[in-house]
Amino acid sequence: MTTRTTPRAYGAFTWIDLVTPELEAAKTFYEHLFGWKYFDTGEDFGHYHFALAQGRNAAGLNQLQPDSQAPSAWTPYLASDDAAADVARVKALGGQVYLEPMTVDDSGVMAICADPTGAVFGLWQAINHVGASVEAEHGGIAWSEVATHDAATACDFYGKLFDATALRQSEEYSIMQRGEEMLFGVMQMAEEWGDMPPHWMGYFAIDNTDAAVERVLSGGGKVTAPPFDTPYGRIAVIADPYGAAFGIVQLPAQE
Repeated sequence: MTTRTTPRAYGAFTWIDLVTPELEAAKTFYEHLFGWKYFDTGEDFGHYHFALAQGRNAAGLNQLQPDSQAPSAWTPYLASDDAAADVARVKALGGQVYLEPMTVDDSGVMAICADPTGAVFGLWQAINHVGASVEAEHGGIAWSEVATHDAATACDFYGKLFDATALRQSEEYSIMQRGEEMLFGVMQMAEEWGDMPPHWMGYFAIDNTDAAVERVLSGGGKVTAPPFDTPYGRIAVIADPYGAAFGIVQLPAQE
């Protein structure tokens, strides 16, 4: 078991948080699924909760405001060295900025953006909070990808934003990479996706995908893509009881 104490590479998946209309019920669902415990940051921070996997920061959960029209959703954050400069580049490259860089106490600087195809993502410039302390272990972050109707435009945008190269894996899938560092995936949405809007998806590592699917169903969630095998592990796509989508992956055993 390892604990990350340093920021991730520029552009890499570093954090993920949930906004939900029913915080306490969502906490119960994810504790049932991942075994998470929680730390409430208190009233000054809107009772933002850190989800803990084996005692380490894995994700964040937050209550939707009663008058909010936003859907329940997980938002992946990509590591930034300079959030203000990145936001300026997002605008110059044809993206949108929904939340300008905001300093969060002594933890870091966050921003919320969308790429030119409409997929929303976060930026996180770490100060004392490096992002998720646990990764590629049960209950920790594992991977992120953007699904879009225009993968070519997305690859061009993210490549210029993060000084990365799109390495094509198939007709539908590319991995954004800088040097040997794999940052995230870009998926071309096929016709069968219909009019589903472009979106980012975060994946959590799980000990056993099939057993986890049973816990999802018993906890009131839905399985939108049943377990399937890939070279990177056994994957399923889930929605929690309030519609927030995420992936789980049972990673290949380390030799």
